Amino acid sequence: MPNTSISYRHLVNRLPMLQRRTKTLLIGIDGCGASGKSTFSKTLRALAPKISVIQMDDFFLPSNQRLAREIAAQQIGADFDWPRVRSEVLEPLRSDKPGRFQRYDWDNDQLAEWHEIPIGGIVIVEGIYSTRRELSEFYDLKIWVECPRDLRLARGIQRDGEDARPVWEQDWMPAEDLYLKTHKPFDYADLIIDGSRSPDSVDAGFICLRAKEGFGDIFA
Repeated sequence: MPNTSISYRHLVNRLPMLQRRTKTLLIGIDGCGASGKSTFSKTLRALAPKISVIQMDDFFLPSNQRLAREIAAQQIGADFDWPRVRSEVLEPLRSDKPGRFQRYDWDNDQLAEWHEIPIGGIVIVEGIYSTRRELSEFYDLKIWVECPRDLRLARGIQRDGEDARPVWEQDWMPAEDLYLKTHKPFDYADLIIDGSRSPDSVDAGFICLRAKEGFGDIFA
């Protein structure tokens, strides 16, 4: 069902009907930096406040735990503590146990307060590397947010300032390129959506570029 238009409200209404393996419906929303992942997730939550949204940014490694730049450049998502996402969030919820994780504080470069994730309902894990191979099996629904590279860079610079351009161009985007080349998360995504258009309200819609077989009924 290429280029199918659907409203956010319709998707939210359909999510509880999706088949789930345990009491909690787990959704992974992945995509490169500034592709529209956070906007997509926040729009869903605005329509259904009981949806829990967990950001991969909360699992960024403190600087004293990060690998040297030249070593990290050879590893997938080396600056993110994805094993902690698995052990503190995904594995407990898949076992019908509450999740519990400690948030990374970007301002103070250290782990901060703990957050509890109750079982049941809908939990979204949002961010780059959220559906990497080591985590993909845990999700009931995997969404990839597609967006042109030049638009992502423009959004990133607008958000973070011109001083952040070297980090985007020399660190973050090459790391994402390696992720795409190696893991190909878009290949095993259940839905691929167009993130190039930002919604102007919760009543807006989005374009689904591809739905894997078995997930087309989301649009019914």
